[in-house]
Amino acid sequence: MFFTYILYSMSLDKYYVGSTSNLDERVKKHNTNHKGFTGRAPDWVIKWSETLPTKE
Repeated sequence: MFFTYILYSMSLDKYYVGSTSNLDERVKKHNTNHKGFTGRAPDWVIKWSETLPTKE
C-alpha cells in the first residue's frame, strides 16, 4: 500500500503534501524537530489521505 496525504499546521497556517508507504510513522516524523520544512512546527495533522495500491 501507498499513501498520498495533505497535512496542516495551525501554528504555521501552512499545508504540506506528501506520499509514503507508512502514514503513521511519517506523520510522527513530520512532528519531530528536524531540518526539513515540517520540522518548524510540532502540530501537523492529516487533513486528507488516500490509499493507493502502488506508488505509480
